[in-house]
Amino acid sequence: MPWSRIATDQNEPEFFRENELPGRRITYAEAIREGLRQALALDERVFVMGQGVDDPSGMFGATRNLHQEFGRDRVFDTPLAETALTGIAVGAAMAGQRPVYFHNRPDFLYLAMDQIVNHAAKWSYMFGGAVNVPLVLWACIGRGWGSAAQHSQANQGMFMHAPGLKLVMPSTCYDAKGLMLAAIKDPNPVLIIEHRFNFKQKGLVPEEMYTVPLGKGVVRRPGKDVTVVGVSHLAMDAFHAAQELAAESGIDAEVIDPRTLRPLDEELILESVRKTGRLVVADTGWKTGGVTAEIAAMVAEKAFKYLRAPIKRVAAPDLPTPSGHTLESAYYIGQPDIKKAMIEVMAE
Repeated sequence: MPWSRIATDQNEPEFFRENELPGRRITYAEAIREGLRQALALDERVFVMGQGVDDPSGMFGATRNLHQEFGRDRVFDTPLAETALTGIAVGAAMAGQRPVYFHNRPDFLYLAMDQIVNHAAKWSYMFGGAVNVPLVLWACIGRGWGSAAQHSQANQGMFMHAPGLKLVMPSTCYDAKGLMLAAIKDPNPVLIIEHRFNFKQKGLVPEEMYTVPLGKGVVRRPGKDVTVVGVSHLAMDAFHAAQELAAESGIDAEVIDPRTLRPLDEELILESVRKTGRLVVADTGWKTGGVTAEIAAMVAEKAFKYLRAPIKRVAAPDLPTPSGHTLESAYYIGQPDIKKAMIEVMAE
C-alpha cells in the first residue's frame, strides 16, 4: 500500500525556538489541511465528512476548498445527527474506507459516545483482530469567544478512559500534520482533540508527507530540577513558564509534551521524573478523574521512590465553563498557573 512509503519522522525541529530556525512556515490550520490534502491524493479510500467542512471558512481553515479539489463525494457536509453519522463513519471504516469525521466541538462527541466507545473502540477486540476500524474523529475545543458550558468542554479525560480508542492532542504545527497523517494511516480508531489556541501559531512544517508516531512524546525543554508534563497548548505555556523561571531563579524545568494521551509515552515521563524527582502535570480538562489524575497516578505507582515532593496538578476547576470574560479569566488555566505550581513543588 502507498502508506508504507511514508517516513516516520521522530526528529522534529525545536519548534519553541522556531524564529531562530530556517524553513517553511505555515499556519496550524494550513498544516492540518496539507496533511488531509496529501492523504486524499494518496489514497482514494480516504474521505472527509463533517459539519461545515465545505464552508468557505472550511472548519477553522483546516478543510478549506478541499471539496473543490476532490469533489463532494469525498469531502462533504453532514447534518446535525452525530450519533447516526458516526455510525455511518464506523461502518464505512469497517468496510475498508478511511473516513475522517470532523465533529466541530468535543461537546457533541457525547451524542456519539455509543458509536465511539461501544462500537468503534471494541470491534477489533470482539472479532479477534479480524475487523479493523480505521476511523479518524476530529474535534476542536472552543475556548476564546465566550463559548460557555456546552461549547468549550475539554473532555479528553473521558475518552482517555476507553480502551481501543487512541487519543491525540497536538501542540505544534509540525505535529498537527504528522499526527493527522499517522491517525489516517492507523488501522484503529483515533480521536484528535485540538485547541483553538493552537490555531494562532505558525510553525515549521515540511512539505513532504511524514508521520509523527502515535504513543511517542517529546522533550520540549531539557532540565534537571522539575518535570512538567503539558498537554496540547499547555506544552507551550509550560515551556515559556520554564524559561521565565530559569531566568528569574535558576530553576531548571524539563518540559514534556506527550502528544498522544492514549497510548501514553509512560517511559519518557518516568525517565524524566527519575532524574528530577518532582512533577507538575498541566491539562486543559477537569481535575477530578482527568488526564492529570491518570498521569499523576501512573508516576506514583511506578516511580514513587524517586519523588522528592508531592505531585502538583494544574487543571480546570470542577465546574461548568462560564461564558463571561471575567469569569473565563478566573476559570481557565495557563502559563502563570504552571509557573506557580513549579515554584510550589520546588519549595516542598
